[in-house]
Parts: sequence; structure tokens; C-alpha cells
Amino acid sequence: MITTASLALTRTSEKSQGPPNPHLIRIRDLVYQVTGIFQADNKLQLLQDRCSKRMKVLGVGTLQDYYECLTAKSTRQAELTSLLNEITIGETCFFRNQPQLDGMRNIVLPRIMEAKLPLRHLRIWSAGCSTGEEPYTLSMMLLEETAGRLKGWTFEILATDLNERSLAHAKHGAYGAYSTRHLTPYFREKYFLACGELWQVNPDVKANVSFNRVNLLEDVRILSLKILDMVLCCNVLIYFDITSKRRVIQHFHDNLLPHGYLFLGHSESLYGISNDFRLVHLPSTTAYVRSEKRPVLPSVRHD
Repeated sequence: MITTASLALTRTSEKSQGPPNPHLIRIRDLVYQVTGIFQADNKLQLLQDRCSKRMKVLGVGTLQDYYECLTAKSTRQAELTSLLNEITIGETCFFRNQPQLDGMRNIVLPRIMEAKLPLRHLRIWSAGCSTGEEPYTLSMMLLEETAGRLKGWTFEILATDLNERSLAHAKHGAYGAYSTRHLTPYFREKYFLACGELWQVNPDVKANVSFNRVNLLEDVRILSLKILDMVLCCNVLIYFDITSKRRVIQHFHDNLLPHGYLFLGHSESLYGISNDFRLVHLPSTTAYVRSEKRPVLPSVRHD
């Protein structure tokens, strides 16, 4: 017996199995063209949900009308930014990848310091910083070193993201229990101020970090992020296709100093993407160091 409920379910199933809305595909392609972020066919429902939120705010009834909002000269920039704020929602916390931080602090940092002398200034880029936990973690880690190996050194951390709401959160610097769950009592008491149920990053930590909205595919904008010793881009490239990944990695290579290091998320690699970096194995983690391209010399036989 076919009930009304089962008939509705069948219609819903048939609808979901049909071809995607062509205007949703056009929106997907527009997002990719501007940012390099590609929504695969199996992620289109998520994209449609994000579009629906914006359509409700605007009072727009169809995806065709919404696409026109995204492309009209008078509304394009503002609405595209708003849509990207819905799409690029990251999840992070303080001291998220402790093995990576340990390798950075104990092995990579001394190598960079040796290469930088007599200059005593470090410049680090947190690319895709989300709500700020990563760059603030770096600031705390380096502040800990200023009484020892970094005594007499200065440092700056450039933190960028595409999501304006995330950047506003980061600049405010107040975090709840989820973001601070890995903080030890030492770091919590030394670098945070209690603010009701939140923990506010103290001014010493903030002083070393600057936040800006940057699209990783904007060639001109990336030019301001040169002379870097380290780049961290963790769990960001997973949203890019191979072409966009190569373009972003080329930016990192060009902006790093010859001794510079690149850190990716623990499940990410440059295999099949770039040969401009050399893989470095650290205890329980990996990193990439910028490599200079040299001619391949023929082998010499010694008899």
C-alpha cells in the first residue's frame, strides 16, 4: 500500500537524484573562480544550504535571483563576501597540533635563527587563521622563548583568513571552553584574562599578531606577505582543487626566505603538487623546507 508519506518520500528521493540546479552550479563555479574553493558534486547540498541562508536574509526566492545578486555590479562584492563567510567556517583550538609545535620550537626555530643571524627578527604567516587560535598559540610559544634562545629578538605573526566573521572573532580574542580545552593551567594563567565564562587573550600576546582578510588566490594582495621565515597553512588546502593548490603553494614558495619552512595539516602533503619544497621529518610530524632549484649534475664514477 502506498501512503501519502511514502509517496512524498519517493518524490523527495527522485528530486535528490535529479540533475543539480544549473544556477547552483553557476554559483559553485563563481566561488571557485574567485577563491579556488571547489565544492564537489557530493557537497552541493551544503552549498545550497549556505545559499538558502543568504537568500532568506535578502528575501530572494530562487537560486537564479540569488546568482544575479552575486554577479550584479552593485551587490556583487558585498554579497559574495557574505556567502564566503557562510562557506568558510573553520574549527580550531589553542595548541591543536602539539607535535607540530614541538618540532617547530625545538628543531625548526633554532635552524631559522642560525640562518637569520645577524638579523634578529622573525616573520611568520598563519594562512587560514580562522578565529585566531593558531596565531595566538604561536605568539605564546615565541614569548616563552624570549627569556631564552629568542632573547633580544623580535617577531611578528601575520594572520589572514577569507572569513570576515572569523577575523572579527580573532581580533576580539575571547574564547570559550571548546577553544581553550588544550590549554594548560600555566598558559591559561599567564596569557589569558578571565572574562565571565570566556578567556580573553592578554595584550602581550595580541601585540605580536596582525589580522587581515586575504584571499590566497589574490596575486597582488599576496605581494605584501613577503620575507617570511615560516608559513602555516593547516587544513586549508583540502578545500582547493589541484590547480588552485599549486597556485597557492607557489605563493608560499615565492614569499618564503631560502631557509623558510612550510607547515601543513597532519593529513596534507605536497605529493603531486609541488617539487619546490623538501620534506623534513620531525618527531611525530613533518614539515617542508623551501628548496632552491639546482641543476642535476651527472654522476661521477670512481673506479
